[in-house]
Amino acid sequence: MSAFKRRATAKRAPLPAGTRTSPGSTATVITSTGIPSLDDILGGGLPLSCSLLILAPDAHSAYGELVVKYFAAQGLACGQRVCVVDPCAKSFLGECMWTPGSTSGVPTLSVNPAAPSKSTVLDEEEDEKASEHDTKIKIAWRSSDDYCRTFDLTCRMPEAVIESARADARFSGVNPEESSSTSRGSACRITIQRLSEILSQRDSEDQPLATRICIPALGSSEWGDLSPQDICYFLHSLRTLLRRNPRACAAICMPPNLCQEGFGGSGWVQRLGWLTDASITLSAFSSNPSLTAMFSSHHGLVHIHTLPSPHTLLPPSDKFSTLRGLTSSGENNLAFKCMRKRLIFETLHLDVEGGVSERRTTPSASAIVLEAGAHDHDHIPDSAKSGSVSVAAVEVQLEQVQVATLTQEGPPTPAETTVGGSFKKAKVKKKVAFTSERPDLYDF
Repeated sequence: MSAFKRRATAKRAPLPAGTRTSPGSTATVITSTGIPSLDDILGGGLPLSCSLLILAPDAHSAYGELVVKYFAAQGLACGQRVCVVDPCAKSFLGECMWTPGSTSGVPTLSVNPAAPSKSTVLDEEEDEKASEHDTKIKIAWRSSDDYCRTFDLTCRMPEAVIESARADARFSGVNPEESSSTSRGSACRITIQRLSEILSQRDSEDQPLATRICIPALGSSEWGDLSPQDICYFLHSLRTLLRRNPRACAAICMPPNLCQEGFGGSGWVQRLGWLTDASITLSAFSSNPSLTAMFSSHHGLVHIHTLPSPHTLLPPSDKFSTLRGLTSSGENNLAFKCMRKRLIFETLHLDVEGGVSERRTTPSASAIVLEAGAHDHDHIPDSAKSGSVSVAAVEVQLEQVQVATLTQEGPPTPAETTVGGSFKKAKVKKKVAFTSERPDLYDF
């Protein structure tokens, strides 16, 4: 009998719905966040058994909660379990976006197609460009619509979808407010216990289901009076719980006051990145008018703190991300913008002239043009020959700047010579001075 045996590939368990194998490691299974450009930043998607933390320190916007809504809508759209940790879990899902082609979707605004406004036409053009951007990202990752759905912010999740998910035990809610009144920090411990009970439910081996945990406001008033130590304990316990359940993942968002260094002291944001597998900050421009004027085509910057790498030493995003661009050159600056129908992440490029989107070949409207030089005279009046001198005021308007000059009528200057019955005019010299509202941008 021969000692050599043929190697047969082991039969692998079927992947849960809405997941696929990571390009960085065959042992890692990833799922989509609902935003193709964010999936590209994470290295194809969020790996199962990992957590994603979105920090939004701007109190005038809710971009972090918007990303969590994308995460929850993607889970219900592809048939996964969704667990929402919020006192109003059902209303939270009712505010989530939905697919535009669904007949059961509820539009949030009605537009008269017979008389579209100018702003609507511009929004449609931007949405088309964003759709092309997402399509290019999907082609780069060879992803299909089953893995990442296309959502429309003008549509809301239908009530029938929520009730169907509740009937199939694919939707559950955990209320942290019920246990926050007992003692300080008890909401974190009891919430971890309830999540452990939900994740302990066994699935059938034929159709395994992935579970998404959505926490839209960790540390809000419904959680009680939490200290930085309580939040660190919850994030660390949740990460341990996800490691024990390889078919679960989580997306977490925190209130704006908890996303700043003033809450937890120096290095607070860095500590939050250590306690989660992926951590990003969405710094909106709404609190800084100068940045809004400088980057008018974007709504904020994206700061990456940590990226998931469950089975590899380096994050797969370093090698496979198109937006970050580490394979060709240095890492790109990233920004995000929220349009009428979708939220996208893209590279940020500084425009020409420190924030002007169009290249100018002529002085701008803020330039000051000074007129200097000789003045032109068509003829010499008789009054000048007799010795009398008159003064006339001439108003010159150039580049929306009016410069008044005084000319003295008198004998012709040497610069003006008569050639063939006409005067030879001297070339007028112009001085152009540029002023800027932000002079510190040009101080190197």
